[in-house]
Parts: sequence; structure tokens; C-alpha cells
Amino acid sequence: MGALEKMGVCGIVPVVVLDELKNALSAAGALLAGGVDVMEITLRTKAGLDAIREVAGSGMGILVGVGTVISLEQCKTAVEAGAQFVVTPGFDRSVVEWCVDKGVPVTPGCVTPTEITMALTYGIKILKFFPANIYGGLSAMKALSGPFGDVKYIPTGGVGAENIREYIAAPYVHAVGGSWICTAQDIKEGNFAKITSLCNEARIAIREARGVI
Repeated sequence: MGALEKMGVCGIVPVVVLDELKNALSAAGALLAGGVDVMEITLRTKAGLDAIREVAGSGMGILVGVGTVISLEQCKTAVEAGAQFVVTPGFDRSVVEWCVDKGVPVTPGCVTPTEITMALTYGIKILKFFPANIYGGLSAMKALSGPFGDVKYIPTGGVGAENIREYIAAPYVHAVGGSWICTAQDIKEGNFAKITSLCNEARIAIREARGVI
């Protein structure tokens, strides 16, 4: 199963911000215990790159990718460290071209028809929609699904426990992204049981939204 397919099956891509490397494996374990086998470790902190390397080399069986990639250098370094997919907040042609050339799954942030069209020229049909709550959320994606019927989105920003069912039920949503099930604060405070519980709740909501009991 490929990385993008695995994201779709899981239904959620946790955006994980790690301030300290020592918490990387515990966070990954908490996600797995809650039935979530995907994590996007961002490069917003100094610990991000080393955390990717540690989780990728742990043999835990979790699909680990890199997020908040805003340069080709960051992209290359993260993939060398073990990142299995790349997520960018916007459309960066150099990053997309490199990933496509190397066969690395990439979900660039695209919220306009122009950006979506650019992604399609590279054969990319699963896109990050960020920040979803600012750029129109479900209503915007529904409108875009008219001319771009083959495209699916991973909306991130403004998605949480209160509306995950609504998002997942939409046919143009591949999965949802978010940090609410694995917040930086909970990681820092060692609330790993809480993270597992939130993951379990999210997975139940996803199954219900998809009609899978």
C-alpha cells in the first residue's frame, strides 16, 4: 500500500510538532495505540528533522512524513532522514518537481484553481487544502470539485473533533489533517494516554462517517 493510499485508509494525518526529540517515539506510539498509523512531523522546530530520523528508523510501522516544507533543501534533507511523504503549505514548483522525479509522494498546498491546475500538470491529484477554515472549507472544496472532479483534498486548519464527520463524509476529501489529536502541549506534558484516546475517538468518527462499523 502506497503512502497516499495509507493516508486515505487511515482518514487522518496528524500534524505533529515536537519541541524535544525525546518525545518522538512516545508520540508515535500513542498514535499507533489509538489506531492511527500515519504522522506528519513538521519542520517548525529544531527537533523536527531528528524526530523524523528517529521514528523512521524505529521499525514501529508508522508512516512518517515531513510537513511545513518550504524549500527544496528542507525536502531533500527530510527524505534523506527517512520521511516517506512530503507536505508543503503552498505550491513550490522545485519541491514538487523533485518529488515527482524521485517518486516521493507529495501533497502540496493548493486552494485556488490556478494552483490546482499546476498540481495536475505534474499528475498530482491529492492536495493539501490549507488553511481550510480560512479558504472556505467544505463549500470551497465542493465548488472546486466541479471543474476538478478527479482531485481530492486533505483539509487542514479548522478541522477537529466537532466537524471531522462532516469533512470525512465529503466525497472530495481524501483524509483530514490536524493537530488536535496530538497537540504540542499534550506531547510536552506527557499526556500520551489522552492522545491515544483522541485517536480512538477520531477513528470511530471516521468509520461512522464512511458507514463502516
